[in-house]
Amino acid sequence: MDLFDHKITSTFNKSAPLAARMRPRDFSDFIGQEHVIGENTPLRQSLEVGGIPSFILWGPPGTGKTSLANIVAKSSGYHFQMLSAVTVGVSELRASIKQARERLGMESQRTILFIDEIHRFNKSQQDVILPHVEDGTVVLIGATTENPSFEIVSQLLSRVTVIVLKSLTNEDLKSIIRSSIQSENGLG
Repeated sequence: MDLFDHKITSTFNKSAPLAARMRPRDFSDFIGQEHVIGENTPLRQSLEVGGIPSFILWGPPGTGKTSLANIVAKSSGYHFQMLSAVTVGVSELRASIKQARERLGMESQRTILFIDEIHRFNKSQQDVILPHVEDGTVVLIGATTENPSFEIVSQLLSRVTVIVLKSLTNEDLKSIIRSSIQSENGLG
């Protein structure tokens, strides 16, 4: 039996929380946020030409910030490094950036540094990221529920695009519920 056999994957997924099992894996699975992920949006056009700008996803909880970062990374072929500003400090941040620099030098593979709850980083932690975003060592994707204009240092904010995610509509929520009921990964 192959390690990646569907039955093994399904068994593993069944033990994960429903939200994790139902996380969209590509743009076609993503529900809502058409103004961000639609066919002719700047984000999709950037992916098509192979260049991803650093950006911050700002929106209410449950709007797809982490899922969108995962999809962008998968679509780009970049290495995806996920950190939570709640649990990491400067030393872990520097280690991730060092690995990204080595990966870029040795394998010519770019790194997306995804920082969840980026608004929780203090000024000095944000300053650690700045030169590496500026020189292209990492592509920063931050996720926040707080207004970046007040929580992100201006030097870093000037080097990223802020993408605003909207609350999901009732129709979006109905689609997600229907999908989770019918999907083999969900309750189906």
